[in-house]
Amino acid sequence: MPLYLVATPIGNRGDITLRAIEMLKASDLIACEDTRTSKPFLVSLGIDSPLFPYHDHNAEGARPKLLEKLLQGESISLITDAGMPLISDPGYKLVLECQRLQIPYTVIPGASAVLAGLCLSGLPPYPFYFGGFLPNKSKARQDAFRNLKNLPATLVFFESPHRIGASIKDALEVLGNRDAALVREITKKFEEVRHLSLQDLFDSIETNPPKGEMVLLISGEGKDDENSIKEIEKRLKILLKSYSTKEAVSALKDETGKSKKELYALALHLQDKL
Repeated sequence: MPLYLVATPIGNRGDITLRAIEMLKASDLIACEDTRTSKPFLVSLGIDSPLFPYHDHNAEGARPKLLEKLLQGESISLITDAGMPLISDPGYKLVLECQRLQIPYTVIPGASAVLAGLCLSGLPPYPFYFGGFLPNKSKARQDAFRNLKNLPATLVFFESPHRIGASIKDALEVLGNRDAALVREITKKFEEVRHLSLQDLFDSIETNPPKGEMVLLISGEGKDDENSIKEIEKRLKILLKSYSTKEAVSALKDETGKSKKELYALALHLQDKL
């Protein structure tokens, strides 16, 4: 029997698919990250298939047992705590072993925080780069941003509430004040999208700290052509001929999503040349 890679909801339980429910009920075993998280959800759907923990900390020992069961003809569904399996769990190693042993496997698609975040962000949805969770330490985070600095794609990361401010600060340090979005609590009651420049996003977090699960998205190099410095300079030159600096900056802030501080500095620089 094959291995089934089954997506589960990322927030709203109603996002489980009919096919996923059918497959989970029919499985001889369900491999999951945390039985304490998965069991209440599965019970609410009337699913009583046995659970088997499979996560980063036990994967090396648990994987051979799962493969043995598959080779013996058992059907196994692999789920994560929320969303698509393999995205931030050791499931891909199980798939590699299935390929090696010629064990059939397939996917039961569904909710994905990566794709949902892209749809909600207001940033270009393609091409995009998904970087998973950012490193814990500042230097490692800055190195990660530095490696992606010239990538012409929207950058997508998972992040936690207690680190989001530090991560945005490191992004500002390395990438500059790019267009960005913070999408949190996707499909839940308090779903929120903050589409701002990185600087304004950092400021908003300082005054209104976000809670819950979140996706951080940052525009890629070359993806924001309309809001490039040269284009903004052209618009500023035109506006400054008819409006005050404050009025010109206010108009461009709404148009570009850039911070007032950055636009004022650019306007003062241009005025020196006029």
